[in-house]
Amino acid sequence: MKKILLSLAIVFPFILSQAQTGKVIESLQFTSELVSYPVEYSVYLPPGYETSERSYPVLYLLHGYSDDETGWIQFGEANAIADRGIKNGDFPPCIIVMPDGKVTWYSNSYNGSDPWEDMFVKEFIPFIEKQYRIRPKKEFRAIAGLSMGGYGALTLSMRHPDLFASCAAMSSGTFTDDEILNGEMYDRYFGKIYGPKPGNETSDAWKAYNPLHLLDTVDKEKLKSIRFYIDCGDDDFLYKGNSALHVKMRNLEIPHEYRVRNGGHEWSYWRTGLFDGLVFISKTFHR
Repeated sequence: MKKILLSLAIVFPFILSQAQTGKVIESLQFTSELVSYPVEYSVYLPPGYETSERSYPVLYLLHGYSDDETGWIQFGEANAIADRGIKNGDFPPCIIVMPDGKVTWYSNSYNGSDPWEDMFVKEFIPFIEKQYRIRPKKEFRAIAGLSMGGYGALTLSMRHPDLFASCAAMSSGTFTDDEILNGEMYDRYFGKIYGPKPGNETSDAWKAYNPLHLLDTVDKEKLKSIRFYIDCGDDDFLYKGNSALHVKMRNLEIPHEYRVRNGGHEWSYWRTGLFDGLVFISKTFHR
């Protein structure tokens, strides 16, 4: 009897700890009819998903430049952050989907060769929300990301304000026109996506995806239907675009939260930013 009790004392805490831990499945594949390659993605299923029948809110979490669908798990510890926050009641359980955006900046290429945005909106989201038990309404759908992924979160939410209730952009790759026109940045990172610069101006395709320009072209009331959270470190090289975005949103009276914390363009900053972003996002998931 003592041996049985001892075994239970050892096994039960292990079972309990497993029940409080979400499940991560990495590098799954989705077959698209719009892009010419299989779209890889990772998914975090919250504690209780496999033993319940309930449906969950969803967060689409986007990686940075040159990373892939595994980055937020391997370096960002997104699953551990979500587990801890859910266990402590900081935010409700949600499904986190992390697609591979390659180096597309989560946009459609100007020449139609890689329509990543169309794939994501028209194919990927509907597929995911049928594949998993997700509440398929705007109020239960959020998007977030870091660097290139922060830019993608902003552009996708602004260009599709009917889809996302919240957007958390961390160290977003938002650039002012002056930054783009001066130097080699545009040709190096954006030329293949948004086309050559027409003289001393930015291309129309660039303007159609730049958050600062989108503030002028998207209906203001639709933008106000999204809860925006912008976070950029005081030592981050992307401070100009993020600061300009905050100032312009203030001037246009578009509600948002803006954070400048100690830190740079690094994972230690984004791990803490993700926790705060999840707390912010979760407010749209509550009645």
